[in-house]
Amino acid sequence: MRESFYGRHGCNLLPDAVVVCLRLIVALFAVVLPGTAAAQKQPGFPCAQGDKDCAIKAQQGHAVTRLGYWERAMGRPVEQRIAAAPPELVEFLNLDNIANEIPDRPRAAKPDAAFLRDVQRALAEIPREVKRLLASRLAGIYLVENLGGTGFTDVVFDGNSNAAAGYVVLDASTLNKRAANAWATWKENTPFKADSGFRLMAEIETRGHNNRKNAIQYILLHELAHVLSIGENFHPPWNSEPKDVQSTDKYPFFLLSWTIDRTDNRYVTLFDAAFPQRKDVVYYFGAKLAGEQMVATYDNLERTNFVTLYSVTRPGDDFAEAFASYVHTVLMKKPFAIRIYGGRKPVKVYGACWTEPRCAEKRKLIESFLNVSR
Repeated sequence: MRESFYGRHGCNLLPDAVVVCLRLIVALFAVVLPGTAAAQKQPGFPCAQGDKDCAIKAQQGHAVTRLGYWERAMGRPVEQRIAAAPPELVEFLNLDNIANEIPDRPRAAKPDAAFLRDVQRALAEIPREVKRLLASRLAGIYLVENLGGTGFTDVVFDGNSNAAAGYVVLDASTLNKRAANAWATWKENTPFKADSGFRLMAEIETRGHNNRKNAIQYILLHELAHVLSIGENFHPPWNSEPKDVQSTDKYPFFLLSWTIDRTDNRYVTLFDAAFPQRKDVVYYFGAKLAGEQMVATYDNLERTNFVTLYSVTRPGDDFAEAFASYVHTVLMKKPFAIRIYGGRKPVKVYGACWTEPRCAEKRKLIESFLNVSR
């Protein structure tokens, strides 16, 4: 997923059928954090555009999938794990784009000082409860251009092939474009076809804090939630097909909302029968819902335990959206509201659900994970 995907989560290990996938100190940008002197060499890409088989093969066992590659970066304080993407990561991202038939060719970013300060501050302001968990799991946040979306998150494996950590890639060029509420409004409109009779406005920041830094922060909370889910039992791994998940019993967060349709090899929600719009919720590419369905869609969402509409798209994003929303609204005490207008008249307001019974069980699991109680 990107901003033309909200977050794109490593698809490189998935078969062809699963293409829509889970996808600061200024001086730090003069160096490449993860590697040694050899990492300064500009890599040549081993596969041609369109050669999917080559790209998939080249990704297997790639340097950036190994925990040892990130050892230097992970030895730094969490706030300092931000840098331009090193050459090996740029190569891997290009391979992933080729494997998933994405035409963009990522390159390391050269962002200006103001943008770097925004990223630094966005990470620094995240609550200490989150940064404590990230200390042993975040291999870094790396900036590129021409990614083909806003963000990319992928898994890093230890020497025993266990999922041990993860890294986040952000496209600096796309993040330059919008302040927080404009970004959230754009994102939340993408499932709906344009309709002059209805419009949707999203609020994730107060007027005085409605800026680019806080847009970056909200996006980071979602992507960092994916990193924190690595090695945990919130949901099945995003790089596994549903049919390959032998049992869901060990995924308590997943079981609150999801099950597996093994006949069709897909995840379905426990609410699908009473939520007919759910199957047509598609973000960013090809809106399927009519604008006049906005109110009914959010009315039905309120009858589920999903925190946001984006949560209903897949299990990994259910957790990431819940985590981001909880940290944003409860720990950081920031606003969240979806306002739907029919003409000029407000006809629906949807807010955070953390004080409502419908989200109580998810709240318990997130608070236990963060070791907080509110």
